[in-house]
This record gives sequence, structure tokens and C-alpha cells, in this order.
Amino acid sequence: MEQKIHQGRNVKRFREMLGIKQEGLAFDLGNDWNQKKISMLEQKDVIEGNLLKQISDAMRIPVEAFQNFDEEQAVNVIAHSFDNGAIGYQKNDTCTFNPIDKIVQLYDEKIALYERLLKEKDEMMARLEKLIGK
Repeated sequence: MEQKIHQGRNVKRFREMLGIKQEGLAFDLGNDWNQKKISMLEQKDVIEGNLLKQISDAMRIPVEAFQNFDEEQAVNVIAHSFDNGAIGYQKNDTCTFNPIDKIVQLYDEKIALYERLLKEKDEMMARLEKLIGK
């Protein structure tokens, strides 16, 4: 039994994924569109080709996505393609540096900065004393 793809429902799914409200899509489609017409459009099983192209251009989604997307097939692919729901996650707990060495390095850099600042302060004080002494 072949399941029929509901193009109106696909328009709604993609619209919601993009965060577009029905009013926004109606605005993009032109003056003769409103929220109620979009709602009725999303209930249609099949949408006319030229209208589907217009929607495709407004949403920047290929016409084929509306014509071919089947949620049940997508769910099956996802369910059978990934291990234990760990989608896109790869465990990487091996550190390539020693954190203690990094802390020591940062501490040494901080001490060097303080010493440089103190040296600059001493030089500035010497210049000021020289200026005052003249």
C-alpha cells in the first residue's frame, strides 16, 4: 500500500521549521493572500504546480521537498540510522595537554606580566623624578 504525500501538510511543516507564521507566508505570496487562505492551503492534499513553485520561491525551499517529503519515512530512516539516539554526538574525552601544565604556564605568564608592569612603573617614576628635578 503506497502512502500518499500530503503537500499541504509539508508546506506547514517546513513553514513551522523555518519559524514563519501563516501571516508572514501570506505577505510573501502577495496581496490576494491572507492567514485564512494559507490555513486552507495547508489542508490540501495536492497543491497546483504553479502555486507550489510560488510557495517554494517565497520559502526558499525546493518544490521537490513539498512533493516528496514523507514524515513516516524520515522517522524510519532516523530511527534506523543512529545508535541509541546519540545523533551527531561523538565522545571525545582524551585531553591532548596536561591541564596542570597549562595552569602553571598561565601562572608563569602572569608573574612575567607583573614583573614587566613593575619595571615600567619604576622607569616611569624615574622619568617623573628627573622631570621634577630639572
